Amino acid sequence: MTSQASAPSASPADPENSGDGALVIVGTPIGNLSDASPRLLEILRTADVLAVEDTRTLHRLAAGLGVNVTGRVVTHHEHNETARTAELLDEVRRGKTVAVLSDAGMPTVSDPGFPLVRAAAQAGLPVTVLPGPSAVLAALAVSGLPTDRFTFEGFLARKKGERAAQLAALATEQRTMVFYESPHRLADMLIALREAMGGDRRAAVCRELTKLHEEVLRDDLDGLVAWATQNQVRGEIVVVLHGAAPAVAPDPEDLTAAVEELVATSDIKLKAAARQVATEHGVSTRRLYDAVIAARAEG
Repeated sequence: MTSQASAPSASPADPENSGDGALVIVGTPIGNLSDASPRLLEILRTADVLAVEDTRTLHRLAAGLGVNVTGRVVTHHEHNETARTAELLDEVRRGKTVAVLSDAGMPTVSDPGFPLVRAAAQAGLPVTVLPGPSAVLAALAVSGLPTDRFTFEGFLARKKGERAAQLAALATEQRTMVFYESPHRLADMLIALREAMGGDRRAAVCRELTKLHEEVLRDDLDGLVAWATQNQVRGEIVVVLHGAAPAVAPDPEDLTAAVEELVATSDIKLKAAARQVATEHGVSTRRLYDAVIAARAEG
């Protein structure tokens, strides 16, 4: 199978050692500083501009890693990222390496960075990534829940009505779901999950991943609600939720009576009635029609 795509914009594989400008999305440790890669240390030392959520967090990270930051440090957070975008892209155009860091983990994933990356891509400027730890993938890996297909949902809405609507839309989602939540809202969030998904749905609460007090609780939602309401939960929280069981289509033979009733109570002919009932129940129209004919022959 072949596919066609427009030519990608240039993205240097190692921008910290390149003379060309580039926007570098930089993953940072989510807890344990030993997870820092040699490339992270190098980009901290050599980047011309470091765009960070909080300058204090950057300096603590650099001090913990024994790195001397020499580049210009600017803030880049949810309140100013739109205004900051043009300035940072101009730096890239001038041949500068601009490193984008969030407080922990990967920028753009429930953290600032997406508008900047989108604008750089649209402008044809080089964008590359320095991969690092991710709370989403770390929680998924240790959850004990299926990892072959998953969806990241971030933080749920705080308002009950909006949150209920979100969860109603996810109630039949068959992929494993990953959420972020703050510790003081965790109990309410788990209760809302139980109301939408049922108390027997399996889930995992992952707390303080990679840190000294890392804890992973695996249980059904009934058990996790009991735990969260009885304990004072602290730390960074990721919730991983098992997907819904696949819907099982009924046997066409069990729907023949519904087809016959529809024919008897309306002007719809047999084929149209079989098509309508089959569509409603997610079965093959041909198989249902044949089942009705077979039932009539037996009767």
